[in-house]
Amino acid sequence: MGKNQAIDRIVETAIYLQAESRRLAKEQCARHNITATQLTVLKLLTEIGDLSLSELSKKMAARNSTITGIIDRMVAAELVQRVRSADDRRVWNIQLMARGRSIADDVDMAPWDLIRNSLYSLPRQEVTQLIAILTKLASHVEDAVRSADPGNDA
Repeated sequence: MGKNQAIDRIVETAIYLQAESRRLAKEQCARHNITATQLTVLKLLTEIGDLSLSELSKKMAARNSTITGIIDRMVAAELVQRVRSADDRRVWNIQLMARGRSIADDVDMAPWDLIRNSLYSLPRQEVTQLIAILTKLASHVEDAVRSADPGNDA
């Protein structure tokens, strides 16, 4: 397989993983009457714990203003709450509420769970190599996005 064919196969696989992830997320979200983005926020908060708006924006590769709107709707739906940081009174952390935690716990086959479980089947050395390659790839994508949109604050 030539380099162009190999690159095409990688892109096709990435698109497949993304499409399958979206399909699974859409099914799960419909069951809980939330959006896929809200599910992502719930899962991130479950996995990581409380996050500031800026941290959440960075993890989701979105602008603070976009995440603010999402969080406003999630607060109104009693999925999360804003709590002032004990370390810096200027910072508000986003924290799961009982309803949000219940939904996050109830989602049994979220896209990240499917991918995570699939990655466990790989030998440790391949996981290490994959991390290095994906980190490099993400850096190139970030540079390209930054170059294309110098006003991007995400």
